[in-house]
Amino acid sequence: MARIRAFKGLRYDSSKAGPLGDLLAPPYDVIDARQRAELAAASPHNCVHVILPEAPAGAEDPLAKYRAGAEAFARLEAEALIRDAEPSLYVYHQRFESEGQTYVRKGLVALIELTRFGQGPVLPHERTLAGPKLDRLELMRACDAHLELVFGLFPDPERRWQAAVEPALAEPDLELDWGGIHHQLWRVADPGVVATVEGILADKNIYIADGHHRYETMCSFRDELEAAGRGDAARWGMIYLSSLDDEGLVVLPTHRLVHGLASCELPALLEQLSPWFEITRAPMPNDAAALRQLLVDAGAERAAFALAVPGADALELVTLRPDFDPAAAGLGELPAALARLDVALLHELVLERGLGITKQAQADKTNIRYEKSTAAALAVARGSDPGDTQLVCFMNATPVRDVVAVCDSGEVMPQKSTFFYPKIPTGLVFRTIAGPGPTAD
Repeated sequence: MARIRAFKGLRYDSSKAGPLGDLLAPPYDVIDARQRAELAAASPHNCVHVILPEAPAGAEDPLAKYRAGAEAFARLEAEALIRDAEPSLYVYHQRFESEGQTYVRKGLVALIELTRFGQGPVLPHERTLAGPKLDRLELMRACDAHLELVFGLFPDPERRWQAAVEPALAEPDLELDWGGIHHQLWRVADPGVVATVEGILADKNIYIADGHHRYETMCSFRDELEAAGRGDAARWGMIYLSSLDDEGLVVLPTHRLVHGLASCELPALLEQLSPWFEITRAPMPNDAAALRQLLVDAGAERAAFALAVPGADALELVTLRPDFDPAAAGLGELPAALARLDVALLHELVLERGLGITKQAQADKTNIRYEKSTAAALAVARGSDPGDTQLVCFMNATPVRDVVAVCDSGEVMPQKSTFFYPKIPTGLVFRTIAGPGPTAD
C-alpha cells in the first residue's frame, strides 16, 4: 500500500544561518502580511522568503515572484543549508498545550510514493481549490524542490513505528521553543530501523490531515517531471506522518462567520431547520471554555452546532433529531459518513439551502470567513467588533474517526472541516529534486 523511504534532507546549519528560531515559518497559507513582514525581517535566511516570495518592485511578469522564491532558495542552499550525507528519516516531536492539557505529538518526515487521490493509499478528506494548487505548482517548478510538509495520518494502534525508532533517538539534532511549542527533531539513518519503519507502513492507508493542496501539487509536478524524463525522484514527495492513535493528536473546531448576504434572518432560518433539528435557546456563554463545553454536551450523541446573531444575549443550539432521515431532508445522495456529520449538515442545510450560499460561493469564501479561535468567534457573537458578520456558526471539532470514515467512503468534507493542532512549521527539512542520473535522495 503506502511506500515510504528515507532521503538526504537539506537542513539549516545554525553555525551559518543563525538561530533556528529566526528561520522557521508557519505554513504559507496561515501567514498574513504583518506576520510575513516580521518573519522576513527576522533573518534574510528565513524560509518565508522562499515559500511566500515577493516580486521585485516594478515587476509586471506574474511569474517574477516565483523566480524570486527560487533565487531565495538558491541563497539558502549556498549560505544556510547542509545536506545530510545518509538517507534518513526525521523523527519529529511537538510538545504543546491545548485546553489546559499538555500533549506530545510524535511523527516522522519521510518520502512517500505519490499517487493521485482515488488511485492509491493516500486519501483526502477535504475539497481542494484550483488557485492555491497553481500557486504552489509555480513555486515548485521554479525551485525544483519540495519545500513544505504535507501532514498525513496512518493507523498504528500498537505504536509499532515508535518502538522501532526509539532506540535510535539520542540527543536531538534540533531542539527549540518556537511559536509556543517545544520542537525536537532526530535524524535516523540506521538502515535496519529505516527498513522496519518502511515495513510497518507498507500495508497502511495514509489519511491527509493537512496540506491537501500541497499533496496534489506534488502529484502534478511528478507528472510533469516524469513526462520530461526526470527519473525516479519525481515519484516521491516529502510528508510528515503521525499515527491516528497518537496520544498527542488534537483536532480543534473551525467556526464560520457569515457575511455579505442581502438578508440573514435567524428566526426564518430556524423555522426552516426545525423539521430536522431540535432547537434550544441558551444564554450566551461568558467565555470560550463554557462555550466549548456547551457544544460538546449538545453533540455528545448526535450532530450539533450553535447559531448566533452578533450582539444577541443568547445563542441557538441546533441538535440533529434522533429520527432524522437524510432522504426525507433531500440528502439521500450523501453517503452515510457525511449524512449525519455536523459540518456537512451545516454546509448543506444551513449555508446552502437555508441562506442560499452556493457550493461555489462557499469554495470562494464569498460569504464565509473561517475562525479557528473559539474566543475570537465568541467575541464577534457577543458584539465586540462584529464588523459585517451577520451570523456566527459555532462548531465542535470533527472527531478523527469521522475523518477516517469520510476518507474510506471516497467522499470529502467541506473545506476547513478540520484543524489539526498544532501546524507543522516550514524549515525543518527541505528536499531538492535531482535531474536525470543519481538522485539527491
